[in-house]
Amino acid sequence: MARIGYARVSSTGQSLEVQKQKLKDCEKTYQEKKSARTDNRPQLQTCLDYVREGDTLVITKLDRLARSTRDLLNITSKLEAKGVKLQVLDQNIDTSTPTGKLMLTMLGAIAEFENDLRKERQSDGIELAKKKGVQFGRKPTLTAKQLEEMKELRDSGIKIKDLMTKYSLSKASIYRLLPGVIQT
Repeated sequence: MARIGYARVSSTGQSLEVQKQKLKDCEKTYQEKKSARTDNRPQLQTCLDYVREGDTLVITKLDRLARSTRDLLNITSKLEAKGVKLQVLDQNIDTSTPTGKLMLTMLGAIAEFENDLRKERQSDGIELAKKKGVQFGRKPTLTAKQLEEMKELRDSGIKIKDLMTKYSLSKASIYRLLPGVIQT
């Protein structure tokens, strides 16, 4: 009857330290830096394979475990089939009780709803910004004048490798910026 921890952050720039501190009482803790949007979360899969009947899987927050209500219910179903309890520290959920199971499902649905609303607001904001003329993405590497100059140089016979050196660009960038140029 072990307490097994699972900690996850979405990107490599984020820290697992806060979660690891909260999971310090666990006998073993699996951790990874992966987005929940991907199905490829190897440490989660290893953790789910490792836990045994009578164990408790401990996480800090629901969103660290699952990316949607369906995903959460699938994971908890696997745990239940193995006789493993789930404990969520920050939301004070323990699936060994009927109330804990109810709260898990309700909070999972609410979290997914909030995430959908956030995405919708973000999309609306991006659309409004585009209508106001805001440009998204990386700024152009070359000015319009430099691009015109590069086209003229290429038309006059300058080699691609020389353009690469002059403008500090890769071969792929040169070909992308000069459509219709035959690759050498």
